[in-house]
Amino acid sequence: MQVFQNKGIEKKLDRFKAICKDHGIKLTPQRLLIYEELINQDEHPSTDMLYQRVKETFPTVSFDTVNRTLLTFYKIGVAGLVEGTGNPKRFDGNLDKHHHFQCVKCKKIVDIYSDVYDHIPVPPEIQNTFTILNKTVHLEGICTECRQRE
Repeated sequence: MQVFQNKGIEKKLDRFKAICKDHGIKLTPQRLLIYEELINQDEHPSTDMLYQRVKETFPTVSFDTVNRTLLTFYKIGVAGLVEGTGNPKRFDGNLDKHHHFQCVKCKKIVDIYSDVYDHIPVPPEIQNTFTILNKTVHLEGICTECRQRE
């Protein structure tokens, strides 16, 4: 298991532990490692990507355990979920307000911070029909690296 010196990561871990405690979720070494792996990268990993990393430390961990753990993290609000057209679920450890761009060729996901996107108005007919809890923008296209290869 990794030891973190970064105070930002320590703060995230403290928040994670408190939220798990509030939800009655036991902090196993596997859960801690899955969360640490999630917050220590910006590639928005799929379940399989995290499973491959976690099984290096815990060879007996199952894919299903990693998947259920990630879905639980999403449910309790310590992880985000990024779904693109026809792609497997990808998870996000960055809970700061942001949006996503996903390359349709290489599947890379990039965080986008935009005040314009943050403040897109919800039309009144939607506000009157639904209770809006979250607004995010998901852009799809071709990234610079893939465009240069063509």
